[in-house]
Amino acid sequence: MLLRRGEFHTFEADGARHVYLVPSAAVFRLDDPSIAVLDALGTDDLSPQALTDRLVGRFSELEVQETVQELIGAQAIRSLAAPPPVRPTTDTPRRRIPLTTLVMNVTSKCNLSCKYCYEYGEDKIVEAKTKPRYMSEETARQSVDFMFAEAGASPHVHLTFFGGETLLNFKVLQSSMAYAKQRAAETGKTVDASLTTNATLLRDEIIDWMIENDIGVTVSIDGAREQQDMNRVFSNGMGSYDSVIPRVKELLRRHRRRPIGARVTLTRDNLEVTQIYQHLKHEIGFFEVGFAPVTTKWQRDYAIPDEGFEYMLGQFQRLAQDYLETSLQGKHHGFSNVPDTLEDIQKGFSKAYPCGAGLGLLGVATDGDVGLCHRFAGSDEHKLGTVQGGIDHSRQDDYLRRHHIDNKTDCRTCWARSLCAGGCYHEAHTRYGSTEQPNLHYCDWIRRWSATCLEVYATLAARRPEYLRQFDA
Repeated sequence: MLLRRGEFHTFEADGARHVYLVPSAAVFRLDDPSIAVLDALGTDDLSPQALTDRLVGRFSELEVQETVQELIGAQAIRSLAAPPPVRPTTDTPRRRIPLTTLVMNVTSKCNLSCKYCYEYGEDKIVEAKTKPRYMSEETARQSVDFMFAEAGASPHVHLTFFGGETLLNFKVLQSSMAYAKQRAAETGKTVDASLTTNATLLRDEIIDWMIENDIGVTVSIDGAREQQDMNRVFSNGMGSYDSVIPRVKELLRRHRRRPIGARVTLTRDNLEVTQIYQHLKHEIGFFEVGFAPVTTKWQRDYAIPDEGFEYMLGQFQRLAQDYLETSLQGKHHGFSNVPDTLEDIQKGFSKAYPCGAGLGLLGVATDGDVGLCHRFAGSDEHKLGTVQGGIDHSRQDDYLRRHHIDNKTDCRTCWARSLCAGGCYHEAHTRYGSTEQPNLHYCDWIRRWSATCLEVYATLAARRPEYLRQFDA
């Protein structure tokens, strides 16, 4: 019998060596015998006796044997006499996953003309431009009925309102939220709701409705005046910062029932992540701030070049260190990109898919067509059904089979695939013309960012394990 190293990523955190085990998505802090066994194996296949002989001067034979068994149990090493762990094949029948989140695109129209917007830009899927610009109240009610029906036995559903600029169709938000609460009472379920807005249309009546219905709110905003007005402009070219900020401050002052977050789009000329975070978190008062690189073709003048990704990573890593230091003190930080990944690590997610699109999350277009997610709502190519007629499960199953991580050849040898699974489908569609293509243009970025989050996780696990319990729910 020969022993071989398993598939894992090693990293240093809190002064100790750790491994992230790819098949199981588990994190282990290594003791000295474990380090010695893994180092001794290296790229060699060794028999247990040969391995013991190499280490007997440092550890007892029993200690080596016990360590080997522990590492085999953790899949950090494996016996070549046993077959490698087998992942479920993509052809096995799929268990129906209840719908947990429905994103309702209540309008495709917006009162801003953001230069990078996928809704109005050339990157937007053509079919969506033929759909009605506003969802009707009837379609909204059908969407709510669809959501509760697809939720199955799940006791909880989440409804997200999206656009365009969501608040342009405030009448439908009001009626559909009232109907969703009625249906929740009738079915014995609970319904939670949220929305995304550019904040230009916030007024007292809307804030009152948000508070009354306990609506979660994410504001799309790119930073201070110079950063916001670079791309987020009205149709006349005027910047939106001075219009947005007083409304945001009023929202933050009054809506205390739920934390309000900011969502920032990063572009070639807007990569000062730490500066943006400081302004939005500490000067404006958002509870948390999250960042996402712009989704676009590489030829666009606002697309982030390779050197931009490198700079952005450095900014993320500095904020991650600040996040760690703040969390170790028992305080809230607010850089939401870190806890998003920490939750995946804590729960031991080994992703077959990068997100819930087409699984527990679906998006509804203004006409009631159901797509993979809100970004594909309105695309005939990515349509899975309608709220009136339900889901075409054979089409859904075919989509999931084709997009399984095991079918992405470029991902098979990547240690971070359990955390990434190839990346956003819409990003791949925009960049490469196919949702089945992994996002190779920022693979190295994802690996290095995942490594940073693992270091944060392992340090918190050692020094403040109670912090991580918030992700167990």
